[in-house]
Amino acid sequence: MSWWRQAVVYQVWPRSFADSDGDGVGDLPGVIDHLDHLQDLGVDAVWLSPVYPSPGVDGGYDISDYRGVDPLFGSLKDLDALIAGLHERGMRLVMDMVLNHTSDQHPWFRGEHRDFYLWRDEPANDWTSLFAGPAWTERDGRYYLHTFAVEQPDLDWENRQVRTEMHDLLRWWADRGVDGFRFDVISMISKDLEHGTPLGFGPRLHEFLQGIHAVTGDAMTVGEMPGVTVEQAALVTDPAREELDMVFTFEHVGLDHGVSKWDHRPLQLPELKATMARWQGLDHGWNSLYWDNHDQPRAVSRFGDDGEHRVASAKTLATTLHLHRGTPFVYQGEELGMTNAHFTALTDYRDVESLRHADEARERGQDPAVILEALARTSRDNARTPMLWDDGPQRGFTTGKPWIPLPSSSVPGAAEQRTDPSSVLAHYRQLIALRHDEPTVAHGDFHLLLPDDARVWAFTRTYEGATLLIVANWSVDTVEPDLDQTGELVLGPPGTTLGPWESRIVRTG
Repeated sequence: MSWWRQAVVYQVWPRSFADSDGDGVGDLPGVIDHLDHLQDLGVDAVWLSPVYPSPGVDGGYDISDYRGVDPLFGSLKDLDALIAGLHERGMRLVMDMVLNHTSDQHPWFRGEHRDFYLWRDEPANDWTSLFAGPAWTERDGRYYLHTFAVEQPDLDWENRQVRTEMHDLLRWWADRGVDGFRFDVISMISKDLEHGTPLGFGPRLHEFLQGIHAVTGDAMTVGEMPGVTVEQAALVTDPAREELDMVFTFEHVGLDHGVSKWDHRPLQLPELKATMARWQGLDHGWNSLYWDNHDQPRAVSRFGDDGEHRVASAKTLATTLHLHRGTPFVYQGEELGMTNAHFTALTDYRDVESLRHADEARERGQDPAVILEALARTSRDNARTPMLWDDGPQRGFTTGKPWIPLPSSSVPGAAEQRTDPSSVLAHYRQLIALRHDEPTVAHGDFHLLLPDDARVWAFTRTYEGATLLIVANWSVDTVEPDLDQTGELVLGPPGTTLGPWESRIVRTG
């Protein structure tokens, strides 16, 4: 059985994780300094967001050198030390790999291999960049495609030499000791410029993924795939097809969006339950599980209650997610119950997507208060504020001035939570240990209960005669679900009622 089916992966956003040298920016030595925290938490692998040389237009997802480390974060020697430190502690490293596009400062785009990119004499379609504005930009008399920022030109995967370069790159990192890869927007590498959309899923996607698998071998692979359907994901993750091990889906984190991510609509729990349940049905395939990552606002603010019931809702969000079938991903600070940043001024924001949205909204005449409200709720910067290590100056993140303001938050730091058996951190430790110790959590069948209940999320997991019942109260009310909860209490409060945002796991068979 593949190791990642019973694993929990922890995502590190290095810029905001831990700063070792006081320049206000997190770095690789800072990650190394806190490996004991990750080992104590019990995670099996670390997904490291990009640390490659980059102009930093899009948080490092605009890479100018695939085989280096940006001096802002350290050196290749530091990365080798991180790999060694993880392996010594029984953990693995998953590198973030951006294969759809590069920075416009990459030597390829600056003249070395201009043919590696999608150039046309005129725009080939009317696509809009996912960061707003036209997806085609003129340079030197021709137009190039950029599905994200104008500084992120898309690579042409129809060019065999592009594929060869990428395959060589993956071998190079695997030889260096990397255990897996998270592929950024990997569904976009095959494009249908005439009939398709910027989200990709072009006619050669499966072929390209199989080519990647041929060089990554036993390394764990997870592909970010905005717009992927259950049917497509089942194909991509079917082991017999040798494409990807799992995918990141987006359907569940789009349920509170209106016409755009900035247009909020209230989340309906039955809709969220149904969506998550549908994604449990990948048959031979496999899925990732997540609420938080570097692109999403903090889940406890988005789905839970970041006020009076912050601790309880953070625990219940975790219980609900980790007891689904799939590989859970924990984003840094999620294990502490970190909240949104609660920024109140546009000058607090750093994210290119957020700032460009604000510019466009102002040009349309939108009320500045409405713009700030949308940013405070949805901006990616909500997830990118510094990690809360302790309750001292700068919360233990840096001895200097942080590159982005600290969150306006009274959430206790990791040091305090580590010694508190009732903390969010303690709860995450228990959930991760349960996945390792209880085969039903990793391998059991899933069955949704009470699908129409607007407050209670309940389901069972069953494996080889063992059954776990999970009952979670996603409301501020006290509830008594109409369920037989007889059995051995595994985690949570005893009894049959649940207080606000409480949840329990019961072994019923």
